[in-house]
Amino acid sequence: MLAEFDFKYDEPIICTAIHNGHELSEKVKENIAISKKTQLYEEDPFTARFTKICNNRIIVNTSRFEVDLNRSREKSIYKLPKDAWGLSVWKKPPSKEIIKVTNEKYKKFYKILKLHLSEMQQKFGIFFVYDIHSYNYRRDGMNSESGARDPEIILGTNNMPSKWMSLVNKVQNDLQNFDFFGRNLDVRINVKFSGGNFSRWIHRNFPDSACCIAIEFKKIFMDEWTGKLDEQKFIQLKEALSSTLSGIKSNLVFPDSID
Repeated sequence: MLAEFDFKYDEPIICTAIHNGHELSEKVKENIAISKKTQLYEEDPFTARFTKICNNRIIVNTSRFEVDLNRSREKSIYKLPKDAWGLSVWKKPPSKEIIKVTNEKYKKFYKILKLHLSEMQQKFGIFFVYDIHSYNYRRDGMNSESGARDPEIILGTNNMPSKWMSLVNKVQNDLQNFDFFGRNLDVRINVKFSGGNFSRWIHRNFPDSACCIAIEFKKIFMDEWTGKLDEQKFIQLKEALSSTLSGIKSNLVFPDSID
């Protein structure tokens, strides 16, 4: 299954993890040239667990190495090394059949997404989307300090209407004020990442209704090279994310819902 759309429509807040997936279809798996370890390194494992703070959730199960839903349809398949962190992803170039099937999956995802978000718009008028990701910071090696000064959480405001910036600042403040093992988290806006196609698509299709923040967690909650989870750090980061909910609810003005 490409993605799970689990909507209760009980509140105008949605959590998504579109790079969580690790699955590959058989034909793609036969042609993939990278190892499972390399594949996992560039994915966002455990991000589906962050979405549990919401009752409306979208979790993508298929790997970004088959279809990257955070890029435009034309760039959703990593055809060249420059598309994929310098990796030669394929044993041989993807066939026309694979490209066609992948494009259909991409279009189907966004068609279903539009249906759900349209329902949210009709019911609540406006809604908020957590676009949850994670990023590597030890690319030079397991013990590298190359990314030591990078933010622990990045908030991306890609293509966002300016009217939402006060809410973005509220989310940033709530994350910064969270007690993370006796200290504050380093939370910055549009540093290194500002969001991808997913948030752009939402703002383009729902310009008056949607506030979608791309949230990039630095992989301090896991060993990015082995894939091992640090459960305590993960739980704390999840609680930090959850601490932003009340501020979002109180700082969005929700019209009366439509029965």
